[in-house]
Amino acid sequence: MKELVDYIAKALVDNPEEVLVSEVVGDQTSVLELKVAKDDLGKVIGKQGRSARAMRTILSAASTKLKKRTVLEIIE
Repeated sequence: MKELVDYIAKALVDNPEEVLVSEVVGDQTSVLELKVAKDDLGKVIGKQGRSARAMRTILSAASTKLKKRTVLEIIE
């Protein structure tokens, strides 16, 4: 999951070297924390949060297949 979010985020931003994805693993739920450069924050979130919502939808579909729950948090 971590690699999936990393790949999508790097495709969206201007500074892919500043993309950092960290994972906090629990029993049933994993939390992915996405950090990007301040200039790229708007690109990751998108207009009215559409890009962020799309990333969460893809993540949800992929994690359902693994029978886990994954949450994406975008850190400023």
